[in-house]
Amino acid sequence: MPGMNGRDRLEAALNHIQTGRPPIDFGACGQTGISASTLYRLREAMGLPRKPIKIVEPFQMLGEVDEDLRQAFGVDVVGLWNQMTFFGFKNENWKPWTMCDGTPVLMAGGFEYDMDGKGGIWAFPAGDRAAPYSLHMPRGGFFFDNIERSPEVNEEDLAPVSDFKDDFSVPGDEEAKYWEESSKRLYEETEYGIMGIFGAAGLGDAAAMPGPFLKNPKGIRSMEGWLMAHLLHPEYIREVFRMQTEAALKGLEIYREAVGDRIQAIWLSGTDFATQNSAFMSLGTFRDLYKPFYKRINDWVHKNTKWKTFYHTCGAIEPLIDDFIEMGVDILNPVQCSAKGMEPQALKDKYGGRVVFWGGAVDSQSVLPYGAREDVFAQARERAEIFSKGGGYVFASVHNVVAKVPPENVIAMFEAANDVDRDRGSQ
Repeated sequence: MPGMNGRDRLEAALNHIQTGRPPIDFGACGQTGISASTLYRLREAMGLPRKPIKIVEPFQMLGEVDEDLRQAFGVDVVGLWNQMTFFGFKNENWKPWTMCDGTPVLMAGGFEYDMDGKGGIWAFPAGDRAAPYSLHMPRGGFFFDNIERSPEVNEEDLAPVSDFKDDFSVPGDEEAKYWEESSKRLYEETEYGIMGIFGAAGLGDAAAMPGPFLKNPKGIRSMEGWLMAHLLHPEYIREVFRMQTEAALKGLEIYREAVGDRIQAIWLSGTDFATQNSAFMSLGTFRDLYKPFYKRINDWVHKNTKWKTFYHTCGAIEPLIDDFIEMGVDILNPVQCSAKGMEPQALKDKYGGRVVFWGGAVDSQSVLPYGAREDVFAQARERAEIFSKGGGYVFASVHNVVAKVPPENVIAMFEAANDVDRDRGSQ
């Protein structure tokens, strides 16, 4: 397949067609990006111009990967990001800010915060200083944590509809216009594959449940309380998911009208379902509370579009993969190979013909941050070879590249992906 561009390469991979090297993703979504701190130092190491890093995702402090870096690494995929951030304000009206290690960045104009006497940062939801703080970054931190603010819940009088009435909104005309114009620009002015960052189908996402974008969240919002409610109050969970699913389906209709077939994949959910050793819940609970709603959403996408559905879930999810496939998931990310049951060759052998793996390139907890450059290259090269055989693979790190990762290790990771060409011939 000579002369393939990024869009061609992604399309082939999503349809399980092998190419010379796998398509490469770097920064297309909030799980394949890079800390602004590491990105700034990576640009220096690559000899690229110094400049403040634009924060495209403030919760994790992810920086925007620019065209010069995409070209340097042979990136094939870009993201169609949303206007609204996880903090409840738009990515616009950029203003300078400085991270704890001195990294110069640009934050959206709606970012409002206070600092305490210990160097901690306390951010306001939707930039509203009249509301209680919703997020906190400790001194020396590189990302934000949620603050649980919901009042005490009366478990004898639960009210899921009123509790979550402000969580799940239907996109308006302004959002639709933004998606239409942005998707046209990416499709007509570049040759990249495009992932739409829709994201409204993250049922029970632990990052969203506390409501970092809400001024006054109510209901069951803590991680502990939410997981316990799966057993104690399943009807509460089910009603919240019903509300979210209905809003997501309405939003998908608007999204389809706005972007059409200009995107190849759609990011739907970032809900984590497992720790490093086991799932958060029983398979029966997953099948009862989650699977029917996810299937409705995926069925709609497959009936009405050509898009492939992208789901992110960390941890030891192998026991859930058959169910994910049955409910219509096309793409699994981040492929946390260090978790129990997530050995690369076994995953590829068992599921490689039925689902696309997106990620998995290097162990981001040990090898990428602490390994030697040679170790990073060797692991990334081996995994790229395993996962990409027969197609069905997009090369990306296991979750985001975090702060303090040596730039030379990031470079080695992408060199390994491009090295696959040497064996198969450049395509």
